[in-house]
Formats: sequence, C-alpha cells, structure tokens
Amino acid sequence: MLDLSVLLNETDDVAARLGSKGLDQETVYAARDAAVRRRELRKRLDDLRADMNRGSKELGRIISSQPENAEQARAQLSALKQEITTLEEDHRVAETEERDLLLVLPNLPDPKAPIGADESANVVLRYGGPTATPVPGARPHWDVAADLGIFDVERAAKLSGSGFSLLRGDGARLLRALVQFGLDLHQDKYEEMTVPHFVRSETLVGTGHLPKFKDDAYEMRLDDLWAVPTGEVPLTGMHRGEMLDLDTLPKKYMTYTVCFRREAGSAGKDTRGMQRLHEFHKVELVRICELENVEAEFEELLADAELSLQKLGLPYRVVDLCTGDLTFSSARIFDLEVYAPGVDKWLEVSSVGSFTDFQARRSNIRYKTPDGQTRIPAYLNASAMATPRVWASIIEHGQQADGTVRVPEVLQPYLGKDVIGPHVAR
Repeated sequence: MLDLSVLLNETDDVAARLGSKGLDQETVYAARDAAVRRRELRKRLDDLRADMNRGSKELGRIISSQPENAEQARAQLSALKQEITTLEEDHRVAETEERDLLLVLPNLPDPKAPIGADESANVVLRYGGPTATPVPGARPHWDVAADLGIFDVERAAKLSGSGFSLLRGDGARLLRALVQFGLDLHQDKYEEMTVPHFVRSETLVGTGHLPKFKDDAYEMRLDDLWAVPTGEVPLTGMHRGEMLDLDTLPKKYMTYTVCFRREAGSAGKDTRGMQRLHEFHKVELVRICELENVEAEFEELLADAELSLQKLGLPYRVVDLCTGDLTFSSARIFDLEVYAPGVDKWLEVSSVGSFTDFQARRSNIRYKTPDGQTRIPAYLNASAMATPRVWASIIEHGQQADGTVRVPEVLQPYLGKDVIGPHVAR
C-alpha cells in the first residue's frame, strides 16, 4: 500500500508514475479524493464527539442549577447523538471506499527502472555463464524427456488436464535434486522455513496478490484459504501485524513450496512441456531490511539468485524490467533468464524484486528505531530455484547424440549418476 501522505501531497507525480505501470490515472485521483473525504468525516466526527462530551458535562450542571432547562438540554444532546450515529455510518462507508481504492493502487516504480509499456522496453544488463549459442538440431525438452520415459504429458493431462506435469524415474529425481541443491546452496545465509501451502485472504492482500490477481489464484471458498502462488506469500505474511525488533534486521528466509497459479492470461503463450505450469516446485528467498538499505540488499539477493545458475553451468542473462512489465507490488525487478537451445528461447527462471515498504505497509509490519520512532521495513524476494524451466534447460543443454542427457556436475552427487538414460515406463 502506498504511503498516504505521498498520495495526498504528491498526487500528480504518483499518477504519472503509476500511469507508466499501466494504471488508469483517474484511479489515483479517485483514491486521493476518497482519502480526503474520509479524513474530513473523521475530523467532523471527532468535533461532534467533543461537543457531546462537553454537552454531557453541561447537562449535569443544568440539572443541579437550572432544572427547568434540563429537558431542552437533553433534547439537544439527543439530536447530537443521532447526528453522530449518522456520521459514524458515513465514516464507515468512506473508510471502505478509501481502502478499496488504495488496495488497487500498485507500488510506485523505482526511478531507475526503464520507462516502457511492455517487455519490448526491457533492458538486458549483462550475460553470465557459458556463451548462449544456438545448437543446430537441438530438440525441445519435452521430446527428449518423453523419449527417455521421464516425462509423461499424456498421463498428467489424464489426471489434471493441461498445464500439469508428471515426471518419472530420473526426471522426478532431477527435480528433487534441483530443490535440494537450491536449499543446500543457501543454508548458511538464510533461515529455512517449512510453511503452509494454503493461506488466508488477508495474507494475499498483504502481499498484493489480492484483489489484483484473484483470477490467477486457486481458492478454497469453504475455508477462506488460497493455494500459495509463490513461497514469497507465506514468508511475507508470517510477520503480518507484528512489530519487529530492529536488532533482527535484516532477516533472511528461504522456503521450498509447491506453487499454484491458474495462469489465466496465458492464452497464446508458450505452454508446452515445463515452460508454463499451473503447479510447480520452487525455492524462494526473502529479505526484510530497513528501507535505506534496499539497494545493497538487492545487489546481494541478485548475486544469491545468480549463484545456482553459475554452478549449474547454464548460460543466462540479467534483464532490467521496464515500468510496464513490473509486477503490481514491485518497485524494481531484475529477471534472470536461462537460454534453452531446444526451444531457442530465453526462459525466465527468477525474478529478483524490490518491493520497498509496499507489502509491509499492506501487512501492517513495523519496527521501532532506537529513538522510539515507528518505521515500515522493506521486503525483497527472489527465486533461488524455480525448477520447471531450469529442469527444461538442463535437459536441452545436456542432450547427447545417443538420446541420453548429461547432468551438471553439481547435481551428480544428488542423483548418484552423471547421465540420465532411458526409463522403462509401465
């Protein structure tokens, strides 16, 4: 949620910056007007309550000294009470209108983010790992894996429809190895958490996933629970409503979760194989820090996210997302994209995001400074290991002339082998 003082005092600037994220600027002015009205009603309500308190004290004096005027005084207080009751209802309505509008305002983009309407304005900052070179005759991972018997798309569809995967034998073990590798790589720096895979509505509101992405989420309506779209959600929501100890900042958490997304807007996008799934496995990193330390924490988090790709020996690039391609809650995002030769595409495998104080403000997370001031912390997160596309890239880069797949050296101890061969499917 945006800082209300910024919205009220810098409305035109807020409207322009959020306009670069694709928001209708009239929504910003409507939110500003709703906040002003709620404040005005609150002041009027406070004034009337003060009048009521003074009138009640005055009634006591009148009853004892001027009883003949008591009835008139009571009538005045009764009218005042009714006015307060009416105004309280108006104020409740104004509060709801203000909150509803504030919740649809995205985070302000960082001034350093490239300005642009869509991904065509994204900026490739640099390349890492081996040189990305198209491989003539390279096959897509779904064909290689299907021939090996480690990827069964037909049975996945029979079980759950499109957008799901069924991995067999070494295909399943490769995914499990990636998860364990991602956790082991960061175990000395991040506190590992095992978190619930279903969260309450207010948890998703706090991270900005609701109400904006309701159509992309899986809901259990009878229980007011939602399947987590990413491990970021429970890791952020676990401190909702809390006052943190400054001495514990920065906090560094990681978790492994299965993630669920309906991908409601994925029509026409690449959905074959492991490229875009409704259910996938991911290791997530989250940092909580003081707002003034965001840039330094962002650079460290980016290095952590890159580390797994470097050790896997995969060619990747770092992409600075433009304002129109930023997510609802983010102020800045660097995407890490891995090159997959079988599909000849760069596949996003991690988004390293700075959310400034936006999520903490929505989640009512605070901390106190040594001089007793209340501040809002900043949140950052990144995927340490988003398995589907990394899995796909490993299969495509590792494919051999005999149809087998060579496994990256760092994963060989987890699989107990260096080559994935045919799996006998039954």
